[in-house]
Amino acid sequence: MTVKLSDIQEARKILQGIIIPTPIVFDEKLTKEVGANSYLKAECLQRGGSFKLRGAYNKISRLSDDEKRRGVIAASAGNHAQGVALAARLQNTRAIIVLPENAPLTKIVATKAQGA
Repeated sequence: MTVKLSDIQEARKILQGIIIPTPIVFDEKLTKEVGANSYLKAECLQRGGSFKLRGAYNKISRLSDDEKRRGVIAASAGNHAQGVALAARLQNTRAIIVLPENAPLTKIVATKAQGA
């Protein structure tokens, strides 16, 4: 799949008011290691705790009304599960998240807290 500038611009519009602006921070240690100025995007401060909300919300927003009524399903034991659950809840869509049997309890609790 080729991502065009227009795709990025459209996603930015869709996510306006949904995601929170997160800081970009200079990483001195990484800069020294790689020999070039290095910056990190602090997406751990994003709603849901990661960048996963961005993609999940963008994808769900593009579903038809009928598809949204049927809900979404995702398989994940991590941040993707939480991002999909949060994105679905924000769009009044049901999310079913399939977790492995050995998923960490913290991930299960966090995913349920997002509405899945």
